[in-house]
Amino acid sequence: MNLGMLKLFRVLLVFLFLQNLYAHSSDLNFKIIKKGVQDDNTLLIVGGIQGDEPGGFMAASLIATHYDITKGSVWIVPNLNFTSIIERSRGPFGDMNRKFAYISKDDPDYVDVKRIKELITKPAVKLIVNLHDGSGYFRKKFIDNYHSPYRWGQSSIIDQASVNVPVYGNLAEISKEVCEKVNANLIRKEDIYHTHNTKTKLGDKEMEKTLTYYAINKGKAAFGNEASKELPVHERTYYHLLALEKYMNIMGIEFKRKFDLQPLALRDVIDNDIYISFYNDKIKIPLSDVRNYISYFPTKKDGTIDFKPSSPVMTVIKNSNSTYSIHYGNRRLSILEPDYLDVSEKKEEVKFKIDGKEEDVKIGSLVDVSDSFLVYPNDYRVNVIGYVNKAHKNESGLEIEKDEILQRFSLDVKGQIYRVEFYNKDDNKFAGMVLVKFSKKLYKEVVLNEAGKKPASL
Repeated sequence: MNLGMLKLFRVLLVFLFLQNLYAHSSDLNFKIIKKGVQDDNTLLIVGGIQGDEPGGFMAASLIATHYDITKGSVWIVPNLNFTSIIERSRGPFGDMNRKFAYISKDDPDYVDVKRIKELITKPAVKLIVNLHDGSGYFRKKFIDNYHSPYRWGQSSIIDQASVNVPVYGNLAEISKEVCEKVNANLIRKEDIYHTHNTKTKLGDKEMEKTLTYYAINKGKAAFGNEASKELPVHERTYYHLLALEKYMNIMGIEFKRKFDLQPLALRDVIDNDIYISFYNDKIKIPLSDVRNYISYFPTKKDGTIDFKPSSPVMTVIKNSNSTYSIHYGNRRLSILEPDYLDVSEKKEEVKFKIDGKEEDVKIGSLVDVSDSFLVYPNDYRVNVIGYVNKAHKNESGLEIEKDEILQRFSLDVKGQIYRVEFYNKDDNKFAGMVLVKFSKKLYKEVVLNEAGKKPASL
């Protein structure tokens, strides 16, 4: 195959992938999340204009999910180019951040660009921050290939020193304050932030096409914030959040954060505080350690999966082979193999005996189990996925230990979390599931092993 044919073949593969993606996606339109008390002093945060820059869209998504705005108004668009996020690409139809001076109505990005332009020009919006991950480390003088004026990482971007607007027009001064805030909290000296004034109107044709320059020309204060692609994602996110908190401070916006703004704590939030629920919380799956393939997943007979993600950069996409993929930012976390069922509208509590104690457990919950659990007989047929003794069609009334469930049916790679499914006895409709997690028992085994003693269960 010659080079020309190879390129054509690659283009065709991309086209087929995108065609499938758009055909089966639940909703890849970008989300607008409004927080705080809406006023005419709104901060607009934009992430995900380029999908291969996860620090930016992860920071925006955390403002949406892990910050409470106690004073002022913040609007967040965490997933402006959601398709490119899923693809981990700069843009499947070209760089969206070069389409603000002109875009054809035939361009697949046209609708999203039009929508974000309308949002930027809302009278309430007074300041815009567009989040990016840039290459290397911006320096005003050339040091080496990774530290130079031609790199974008670790910089606060302005198109010009000031703009003639009623508030926040002193762009250079605001950028300096943001850099000072970040630089007072560096992980390492190399990560120092600098203001990068592109002086766009003096002839930078590429920057004339960008979102921030469009905003400037619409009478808005606008900034880019760049974290370095040389850093791991949680550190990029850390620097973005430091900058965003300073912008909120400058605007008089007050907030409460649900975690400590430290790099390792932030990594834990990004990687572990994630879950997805289905069918009005009848199923709720923790995703921090989820298996990459889950079989027999309850799915409506019409093929639709109703879901609610914990993050706005998470979604579920139907694949061409009729499986479903859970995507979180740039990562595909798991593939779901459907088990087509009728789904009940009922959702009730179920009585369990957990380690000898009775508990009322809501369907959709996760419960910790040390030794064993039992579901008391009720109006449901109970199916413990992976339970080895299948002589019983209904597994209520049985006391079950971890060793009686095949580990390959666990939801997580550590083999701790298992599914207990419920079906209506009268019509056999799927009513939901409870997850049991055998974490306490495993912890005891580890402690005993380290002490040189044999666990009773081994």
